[in-house]
Amino acid sequence: MATVKEIADEAAFASTISSLPSSTLAVLYFHAPWAAPCKQMSTVLAALASTYSADAPVVFLSLNAEELPEVSEQYDVTAVPFIVLQKDGRGLETVSGSDAAKVRAAVEKYAGPGSGNASKAALPPAQAVTRPPQPAAANGTNGALDGVRNLAAYTPTAEGPKTAPEYSSGETKEALFKRIGELVKAAPVMLFMKGTPSAPQCGFSRQTVGILREKGIRYGFFNILADDDVRQGLKEFADWPTFPQLWVGGELVGGLDIVREEFENDEDFLKEYSVSGQRNTGGPAAPSTQAQPT
Repeated sequence: MATVKEIADEAAFASTISSLPSSTLAVLYFHAPWAAPCKQMSTVLAALASTYSADAPVVFLSLNAEELPEVSEQYDVTAVPFIVLQKDGRGLETVSGSDAAKVRAAVEKYAGPGSGNASKAALPPAQAVTRPPQPAAANGTNGALDGVRNLAAYTPTAEGPKTAPEYSSGETKEALFKRIGELVKAAPVMLFMKGTPSAPQCGFSRQTVGILREKGIRYGFFNILADDDVRQGLKEFADWPTFPQLWVGGELVGGLDIVREEFENDEDFLKEYSVSGQRNTGGPAAPSTQAQPT
């Protein structure tokens, strides 16, 4: 019978995908160890995979979204569990959340029903996972960007649209880069993240916020899910394809891995932006400490 194969790194993923016959359905399961709904989905997919024979034209691949950031960014993973169905490199359908019936229906739509020994009755019942209502988040730049665009307060919720609203201004690349150049200097330390510090929308952003809070760093933030122009433009502007991105003094430091390494290798990293040297006191900076757009 088929099983769910854990993918260890980006190289293994690329090798596995490139070796699949064009007729094989790939079920890509993005998960994170800290997300409780992923435990349910792991059980669902293991049971579902067992209904197919080992030589069936379908493979189930499990990917830790936090350990494979480039793959997660490639498939636009902003929450887990997240499942992508693709064949011959072409995306067919995505499923977000831990609704077992929806996942089963999507897989069987493209691979047909399984014929293995395990019965569908063995699959856990469908469970809908919804987020509790989120309080309105404060503007991460505390008004410093009002002259540009006040977007940092946007927080996606279960009741909102499936994707963040796109505030596309139709601006030229030159104008967009000028605006991004102002955004990266909007505070001495700027975090471009998915979601807000009070409601991160991906594990990488959540961990970065946790590190900055633990180190007592004051920072401004910008929710890139609220402005697709900035989200896409910043990748080219910074020559850095993934998020979150931490900027200091208008210069890119890097993503989660680099931020973590900087703190591990230099105990004084960002010390000048800490709150009186206290730990676990970091957060969005006050207006008086924010840099103004140029």
